[in-house]
Amino acid sequence: MTLYLTNSMGGEKQPFAPLIPNEVRMYVCGPTVYDYAHIGNARPAVVFDVLVRVLQRHFGRVIYARNLTDVDDKINAAAAGGPISAVTDRFTAAYHADMAALGNLPPTIEPKVTDHIPQIIDLIGRLIAADHAYPAEGHVLYHVPSFPDYGALSRRKRDEMIAGARVEVAPFKRDPADFVLWKPSDAQQPGWDSPWGRGRPGWHIECSAMIEHHLGHHIDIHGGGVDLKFPHHENEIAQGTRARFWLHNGFVTVEGRKMSKSLGNVLLMRDLLAQAPGQAIRLALLSAHYHQPLGWTAQTLPQAVRTLARLSAAAGDAPAVSRQDAVLRPFYAALDDDLNTPAALAELSALARAGHSGALRTAAEALGLTLTAPADPRIAALQRARAEARSRRDFATADRLRDDLISLGALVEDAAL
Repeated sequence: MTLYLTNSMGGEKQPFAPLIPNEVRMYVCGPTVYDYAHIGNARPAVVFDVLVRVLQRHFGRVIYARNLTDVDDKINAAAAGGPISAVTDRFTAAYHADMAALGNLPPTIEPKVTDHIPQIIDLIGRLIAADHAYPAEGHVLYHVPSFPDYGALSRRKRDEMIAGARVEVAPFKRDPADFVLWKPSDAQQPGWDSPWGRGRPGWHIECSAMIEHHLGHHIDIHGGGVDLKFPHHENEIAQGTRARFWLHNGFVTVEGRKMSKSLGNVLLMRDLLAQAPGQAIRLALLSAHYHQPLGWTAQTLPQAVRTLARLSAAAGDAPAVSRQDAVLRPFYAALDDDLNTPAALAELSALARAGHSGALRTAAEALGLTLTAPADPRIAALQRARAEARSRRDFATADRLRDDLISLGALVEDAAL
């Protein structure tokens, strides 16, 4: 089967194949480690983890880079004059723990900005030499008019781009849209020596330099949240980053509203993990198509917990089957159709109803979901028998087995056949 993905550059669903046969190079923008991760940070990590698994099935080797931004003005504020590593080390460890609890595989490469200052300085120097950037009063700025294709990814008009970028107004700018590649640091701020004085990098140049260093000048996939499409990814393209596919996941809203500290509705991963298993949170994050918004409500997590329990019961202790099993074709077809995880989850339910326990376990593993059999073997056996009775529409037997399960304290919840 052919894998299709929606390319944000143009907005069309296209067949995907890597530049190098049997090797995919993918970069996804990771977190700025100054606070605990929230559900919005978790969504791209889960989405692109599933994509890695899909790519491995199709092409074998996947080089997956996800960066850590460990120098930033928000980090400086959190450090309150102390070493920024005291902040970044703490929240990097917390991020790793949260992502592992969700069942995410670690990326192949996890570059940190502070480890790549020489590469960043080198790239800035080359942009200056190519007349794409210029130094001014201790800063280096990218000159947006020097790149005629600026705006191709976001498809915004110039006035919209300037407003959307919220660029700093400064008298030394040649153009209002110009953005910072390097900025000066005072004695209290982290900084590095450069040809333009002691300073630190701007946000956008960091990813371009790390991509070039680890993955080369032209990569297969660049991903991240839709909020990064402009200005961050647009600026990366101007700086020389080239990707065949740009993929963006949608926002997570909470009770219909965008998450924000001012509204007090930011859902931290550490709090959600205290309420439910990471696998249930993962299932909830996969319940909407990745490039659509995900609406999180008070019912989202309890429903995911119930669904996970139902699927786990249906899988029982059955071993996984071969991915070539014919009953798995609709499941893999859903994933290959632009990573359609809602359709893939519907196929899991169909496998559970049909009593295909081993195939159910194989499909769940492709989504990074681990289905744990009930501890009581009597419950597992009764659940399997009941699933089989329901699949052949023997409802009298299914009802009797339901009563037996309830007497053992098992949760019984049925989906429509």
